[in-house]
Amino acid sequence: MSAFPISRAESICIAPPQVLLCWYKDKSGIPALSLSVLQGRTMHHIVILVHSHDTFNNSRYFLYEISEIWREQGLRMSVLHGPGPRVDADLAILHVDLTVVPDDYLAFVRQYPVVINGSVTNISKRLTSTNIVCRGDGYQGQVIVKTNRNCGGQSEARLAKKGLLLRRCAHSLRNMQPWSRRSKLLTYPIFESVSQVPCAVWDNPDLVVERFLPERHNGFYCLRTWVFLGDMETNSVCYSDQPIVKSNNVLRRERVADVPDELRQKRRDLCFDFGKFDYAIVNGRVVLYDANRTPTLGNFPKEKFLPGIRSLAEGIRAYL
Repeated sequence: MSAFPISRAESICIAPPQVLLCWYKDKSGIPALSLSVLQGRTMHHIVILVHSHDTFNNSRYFLYEISEIWREQGLRMSVLHGPGPRVDADLAILHVDLTVVPDDYLAFVRQYPVVINGSVTNISKRLTSTNIVCRGDGYQGQVIVKTNRNCGGQSEARLAKKGLLLRRCAHSLRNMQPWSRRSKLLTYPIFESVSQVPCAVWDNPDLVVERFLPERHNGFYCLRTWVFLGDMETNSVCYSDQPIVKSNNVLRRERVADVPDELRQKRRDLCFDFGKFDYAIVNGRVVLYDANRTPTLGNFPKEKFLPGIRSLAEGIRAYL
């Protein structure tokens, strides 16, 4: 377990009770004092539960940047690396960067009175997608092959490399095979029709075939991104000349105002308190590409997101 903002950090309340004096480390690593006026509010304590093999501090996670804002505002933060002794807190955030949250993590986090994303236990494509194509279902049109696991299965692959020797060897051998037999993909192949999809894909439980339904504007591919925490949100659209829009190939990004009601209903159905939905609007219909409870900034500079991050940070008030 490590504490945040620094190991074994302590927050010290001094009179009057609405003033907080807190030791922390600044960006250069030098200990400093922070004086925060809480305007009569109680100093709340938030714990963030991450996987025992995850890094969190100074990461590219949205939540790390949001938690920096909370710290500046005088909230007390602790980052817990895996289940362990219970730390008293007002609220817990489940931030395990795996597709399926292990049962012991769920049991641990549910000890807290309020849990953000405590019901978001499985974000696999087979659970979240409505665009799955099955062999022999007669679908005509372009298709894309993805991993059933989130983010190309990369988090599970990193975890497998840290496991027992036999597990590490099995993982290495699996991913030496042709891509259609692997559990991890770095890119998602697109095919003009179902008939072009390799047979091995249909027999691989770690891969799924989806309808490829891109949004196009003026010759560009579009990816819409909705990031939310409680009742606060940001919504944007990115443009690219590549069919799979990623942060490293975005040509332009702009804010958009309206979030479709259909997407809000999907959030309620999946029980998300915090997260990021990648989606498109195709022929007037919402197409959800990805639902992620541990979103990152990608390759974008942090400065582009700071106004949105400050707005999202206020979403925690709905739970305190």
